[in-house]
Amino acid sequence: MGKLQEFDITFTNNKVVYSPGDSITGTLKIRTGHSLQYKAIKVNCQGSCGISHKMNEASWAVEEQYFNSTLSVADKGTLSPGEHTFPFQFLIPAAVPTSFEGPFGKIFYRVKAAIDTPRFSKDYKAQRQFYLLNMLNLNIVPAIQHPSYAVVTKKFTYMLVKTGTLMLKVHSDLRGYIPGQVIRLSTEIHNKSGKDTGCVLASLIQKVTYRSKRPVMDLRTIAEVEGAGVKAGKHAEWREQIIVPPLPQSALAGCSLIHIEYFIQVSLKSPDAVVTLPIYIGNVAVEQSPSLLPDPSSCSGIAPAPSAPPCEDHLDDLCTGGSEELPTKSHSQQDSSGQPVTPGAALPPGGLYPDLSAPFFCLSTGATIPFFTEGSDITPIPTSCSLILPPEYSSWDFPQEPPPTYEESCSEADRAPVNSRQ
Repeated sequence: MGKLQEFDITFTNNKVVYSPGDSITGTLKIRTGHSLQYKAIKVNCQGSCGISHKMNEASWAVEEQYFNSTLSVADKGTLSPGEHTFPFQFLIPAAVPTSFEGPFGKIFYRVKAAIDTPRFSKDYKAQRQFYLLNMLNLNIVPAIQHPSYAVVTKKFTYMLVKTGTLMLKVHSDLRGYIPGQVIRLSTEIHNKSGKDTGCVLASLIQKVTYRSKRPVMDLRTIAEVEGAGVKAGKHAEWREQIIVPPLPQSALAGCSLIHIEYFIQVSLKSPDAVVTLPIYIGNVAVEQSPSLLPDPSSCSGIAPAPSAPPCEDHLDDLCTGGSEELPTKSHSQQDSSGQPVTPGAALPPGGLYPDLSAPFFCLSTGATIPFFTEGSDITPIPTSCSLILPPEYSSWDFPQEPPPTYEESCSEADRAPVNSRQ
């Protein structure tokens, strides 16, 4: 480092997670063994977003800046041998997006310091990153308290000459969740055919769109649950739960280059039938009114949703008679001890989610997710998240079909449509 023995930036109380509108304070510490002339000592605070066209590329194709402030803490002089400290303070703007890091771009914040030396001398630079958490209150999202609902009917041919009809109906208890909460799914499958169906699969999927002249869409399966198939001519119900792991919030308000969406996809492999339920993930949980709380006497455990009539006349008798309960074959999620989460299981006590009152802050969506909790411990805690599958990239193509947006889902739920696929 030449004449410098130490050149470092520290934040007050070692705080690294801030909120929009906060004041960020700290100290620039310089220790030198010899006299050092300088023209200026400056500290800069900035926040920006950059995206690239190639995975993990260092250079950005498109950038946007949220703020950039520079403070001169010393003007032209000489640093004597020894230790010197320079305090600094910056005000973070009120409308800035949450920090995020993905394979094609990131939203990042940092404080940089520089010693500008006379001509032909070496300049010195240092920097330290900090993180922004712009809380998303789910209660401001329209219709967030209501169950999400989708249904699809499919007429298909098997054994060359025989035909059959299948109806797949899915409910979720809410349309928005925070990390640590449980997504409760209720699936009904009416198999009016002489052929057994394949396994039913429920997935929590994240879609990140990186916007530029050549937009890139990154889709990941966050969690996956597999249930058994339905016998020929049977009506079956499947109830499952997915624990929401630490994930970046939906939308990333304030950022125009990166957009995050989540949805639940429930599908059958044979015959091919898929429904999608767009959901929101935020930081402040949905406040349910008593009229919208689940009815304990309800067999599905969720508030009723409007049902649409099947498009085939011979489906009229599907709901008659009893229905069977489908068993769960596999579950991708595990508790803190590495054991699979069983249906109906609660969060592990004292394990991955020690304090649900603290906001979860997530930087990325890989197999290892660093996140931080605010509270008694202000030191960042990088944590290996066992409740998430290893990342599997599926770039540029949606699974089966493009999922509807949240707004489209809300309007379609009012009409309770039935989609027919031939």
